[in-house]
Amino acid sequence: MIVPSQISLGFSPDDVVVVTGAGRGIGRSTAINGAAIGLKVAVWDLDASFAEDTAKAIVAAGGRAVAVTADVTDAAQIDAGLAKSAELGELRYLVNNAGPASASQLEFDEALEMSVGSMHKVATAWMGRGRLDDAALVNVASVAGNVIGTAPEWYPTAKAAIMGWTRHLAAYRSDVVRANAVAPGMTDTRRLAGFKESDVGQRVLTRIPLRRMATPDEISWAILFLLSPLASYVNGALLTVDGGWTVTQ
Repeated sequence: MIVPSQISLGFSPDDVVVVTGAGRGIGRSTAINGAAIGLKVAVWDLDASFAEDTAKAIVAAGGRAVAVTADVTDAAQIDAGLAKSAELGELRYLVNNAGPASASQLEFDEALEMSVGSMHKVATAWMGRGRLDDAALVNVASVAGNVIGTAPEWYPTAKAAIMGWTRHLAAYRSDVVRANAVAPGMTDTRRLAGFKESDVGQRVLTRIPLRRMATPDEISWAILFLLSPLASYVNGALLTVDGGWTVTQ
């Protein structure tokens, strides 16, 4: 993790961010880097041990965090998670990151509910807690469905739907929230463990101009920028972070 000295991205010292799926990968990096620049972080994950591990890492580094175990498809658990998160203060920011991996064996309708429906549930409950000035959210989409087509069929469909819903929020709920999304390309997380060493992975890497996968930290800084006051006039945008991969396709 590289945190430039004195960086804050315009956040205030008491600002709180909820990060779903923060136990591993992009979510964990977003939580840790957010804390490093002064945000108080509600670390959400379906797995309690992963949530607690991320929260402990933040606290050990001098940050402020609370671990929340929640299934983001369950309305009651979302409400309970938001209540626990609010122990840190007003919940001004949200990073909607949790969702199933593309390798998950899921039925189409079930997958859409877990991917898009869950983000809708979390954001709706979060916005329903009351209007906050300068509230912002970032939804984690993908290059899949938004820039390129991939398999299985539910995955690009869900990721495109996330961006469509983000545009709806930007156009029709701007009195409540500023909404944007990121579209990561190939990212070196646990979900893609071993991929870059495979024959297919090597072929993909040759088509990425930077000749490597992204690190979770690199995606997290894009998320934090879009969330931050420095991006105060960015609304409804999809920020592609893929090393130039999709412009070569």
